[in-house]
Amino acid sequence: MHVGLGLPISDPAALLDWARRADAGPFRTLGLLDRLVYDNPEPLIALAALAGATSRVRVQTEVLLAPLRDPVLLAKQAATLDRMSGGRFVLGLGVGGRADDHRASGTDLRTRGRRLDEQLGLMRRLWAGEPYGDECGPIGPAPLRSEGPELLFGGFQPAALERVGRWGGGFLAAAAPSWAGKLFDTVRRSWTDHGRPGEPRIVAQVNVAIGPDDVIEDARASMGAYYGFTGRAEEMVAGILTTPAQIRAALAEFGDLGADEVMFYCYGRDTDQIDRLADLLP
Repeated sequence: MHVGLGLPISDPAALLDWARRADAGPFRTLGLLDRLVYDNPEPLIALAALAGATSRVRVQTEVLLAPLRDPVLLAKQAATLDRMSGGRFVLGLGVGGRADDHRASGTDLRTRGRRLDEQLGLMRRLWAGEPYGDECGPIGPAPLRSEGPELLFGGFQPAALERVGRWGGGFLAAAAPSWAGKLFDTVRRSWTDHGRPGEPRIVAQVNVAIGPDDVIEDARASMGAYYGFTGRAEEMVAGILTTPAQIRAALAEFGDLGADEVMFYCYGRDTDQIDRLADLLP
């Protein structure tokens, strides 16, 4: 089972240091979340910079809110990053649930799921080299594979889980092991029902903060602010894993559930967490 790092969003300039240190360690992937009406770096631009500063680790959106974006431009951006990173880019997609994000982008919150499915169909056609329409030619560059970069889908609703089988790729689960297993089973059934060979890639996300008290408090404050809109911020912050025993136990549980990768999501800014987390790996 692989392990990756979800990057903190509160200090964009520090992300290059995070990326270089992670690239020199045992981690496979760097992930970055997405929001529009928030003080976070735009993930595609940020991950492009991180891909250029590294040579080994993959860069992954966790998850990009595709319905906020124009699908033609998104297809071009994703293909460009796929090519320039040498295939290290993973496009994690979701619909988002913040009304203010949709107001700012001029999109309809109520139709975001339908819009994502329409976007995926169009992007897949463009990645395969088909023209946009009768009066528009193909839109390059071509990605390394005709189906485009690897896709991951985040979410909890049945429609979100079903997309994994319909479109291929994998599932990003921001869920505790106690209920993630049911989500994994649903995704695997979708994969089989759509007649796809092999198995979907399963990626779990765990919120962690490892280090002195000030590191943990920094992570809690950042995560609490980010999830303030949910009305459940305190409950979610309480779930941050802060001890080696907790983190090792989560790794073991997700391994037993058949996860392919676990992303340690770090809301705290201290880059020394990279070494502390590396020391906890088997």
